[in-house]
Amino acid sequence: MKDPRAKDRLRLAVDVAAPALADRIASALADIEEIDLVDKDDEPDALIVAAPGATPDLDAGIALTARELEVLALLAEGASNKLIARRLGITAHTAKYHVASLLEKLDAVSRTDAVAHALRTGVLHL
Repeated sequence: MKDPRAKDRLRLAVDVAAPALADRIASALADIEEIDLVDKDDEPDALIVAAPGATPDLDAGIALTARELEVLALLAEGASNKLIARRLGITAHTAKYHVASLLEKLDAVSRTDAVAHALRTGVLHL
């Protein structure tokens, strides 16, 4: 017997080519009580698709250390090298080294570009 509340629930299907992105979308929607995730062949009320060329490359192979991820999060807050150093208990020189490493790994030309690239590729989530 079907749940009597099923009529009140939105039936969504995810049709995204990038498996990692499809999994992230499904995970984000899974805990919402008003939504049932269904297969695209099960007559969903709505279908989530990625715009052509808009799918972020979540499998970009960018390997960041735990410390680099901490520095990246602080960069996203607009922290200077001095503030990063203070917050992480490292020297300003070491903070500068981590920022330079991030710029290289993310193929970025500036701190802002590094944050933007990390957001686009799914390395950083705000």
